[in-house]
Formats: sequence, structure tokens, C-alpha cells
Amino acid sequence: MNAQEQKLNFLIEKFKKEKNEYKNIENPVSIEGKRILLHSLMNIRSPRETSDDILKIQDEYLKERAEERGIAYLKDIKTIKESLDNKNFYSDKISIWQGDITRLSCDGIVNAANSQMLGCFVPMHTCIDNCIHSFAGVQLRKKCFDIMNEFKKKYGKNYEQPTAVPIITDGYNLPAKKVIHIVGPIVQKSLNNTLEQDLKNCYKNILDICLKNDLKSIAFCCISTGVFNFPNKRAAEIAVETITNWLKKNEDKIDRIIFNVFKDEDKFYYEQLLQQ
Repeated sequence: MNAQEQKLNFLIEKFKKEKNEYKNIENPVSIEGKRILLHSLMNIRSPRETSDDILKIQDEYLKERAEERGIAYLKDIKTIKESLDNKNFYSDKISIWQGDITRLSCDGIVNAANSQMLGCFVPMHTCIDNCIHSFAGVQLRKKCFDIMNEFKKKYGKNYEQPTAVPIITDGYNLPAKKVIHIVGPIVQKSLNNTLEQDLKNCYKNILDICLKNDLKSIAFCCISTGVFNFPNKRAAEIAVETITNWLKKNEDKIDRIIFNVFKDEDKFYYEQLLQQ
């Protein structure tokens, strides 16, 4: 058994013992099964203080996992000037990158969060919120909890994070230095002007918080698509339009903006829009 598997076993046992209903869960034999169990235990874990010895092992484990999974560095990600032969303005500042956003090494990545701002509590759910919290570590949920508690003291115990108002945290064990959490608009029936404006505000406000915190590179996920039901093509159009307009006033304030896509559909839309 190597050192990384020992850390994995240590963390599983520590997190299992935190609640009686989990302590007798049988550990899988395979490494992958153990990884799934650990992430599931992290997903359902309530925000709380964690002992230094657990955090030390968790951080070592997650840093090594990041290396194992492969870190994507900015220097290796082509701009649209290089990948699409786009010679238009800003083409040397914008990239399209398809892959897992938790692998990106940049100043900041965007998390499509919910209004509770505590991450996704569904074990191994495939949403970006879950993935980011899983690979950042348990410190991220605790930090978000502390931030929301301060808001609740100010605005009342029922406070929820409004749409398009970003919160910035450290990235902890992610390759990215910071995470910008944002609640995107939810399309419940049909798309309307208000929802479109909300999505525009998401992109603008994130860029503004980058400016305020001196972040020079930022990776955007496809905000509000997926379970929030914003049409993918229209979401891409709004993202490109809003970011381009922001760059017209702030072109010297940021070095790289990455449109991070996971689905082929989204990659197609962004390539179409940015080839023009």
C-alpha cells in the first residue's frame, strides 16, 4: 500500500466516524471505490471545524490527486487567435477549453452555485458545484458557511444569496488560486428579458470582482445551463457579448478569459461565435 492510499484510508475512517450512521460502512477494495466513498463522505459532510491533523492529510492527498489527474496550465491552453485563427480584437486574451474546470491552474474559476452557497450535498453528483467542493477540500464549505452566517446576521436568518451577486473564496487544494461563486438565473418556464439581463450581470459582476481582487486570469463555466435550464446557445451568446463589451473598457486589466466547456454542444456554440 503506497502513501497516497494510506492517506485515502485515513480520511475515510476519520470522516466515517463523525456520524454514527456512517461508521460501519464497508470500505471498497479498489482504489477507485475508495475515492468514490471519500468524495461521497465529503459531499454529505456538514460545514464544521476540522482538526489540523485531518486537514494536513486531506491537503496532501488532494494536492497529489490534482497532479495525478493532470493540471491544465495557461501556457498550454491556446487562445482563439491560435486555435481558431481569429485575428480580431481580444483574440489573444480569450480561450475555449473543454475539460474539467477543477484541473485549471489560473487565478480564478467560476462556480455555478445555489442560493445556499454551501455546495451540493448529493453524493458524487456531477454538477460543477459538487466537483469544485470535492477537489477544493472541506475548508471551502466551512468558509462559505462562515460568509453566509455573516450575511444572515446582517440581513436575517432566512437570507439566501441573490442571483448574479458573486462571492470570492480561496481555491484551497484546487490548482486555481480563487473560486468565484455565483447564483445564475433559473429558467422555470420560458426565457425572458429579465433572465437574460440576470445572466449578463453574472458575467459582468464576476469580471468586476476579478478587477477588484487583481485576478488576471479567469475561467468561466457555462453559467445557468444544465439543471438551471438556460438555453445553451443563448447563454453562450450572452457570455461572449458581455465579456467582449467589458473588455472594450478594461482590455489592459486582464490577461486571459477562458470559456470552459464540458459538453460538445457548448464547445460548438462558442467556436461558432468566436470564429466571427
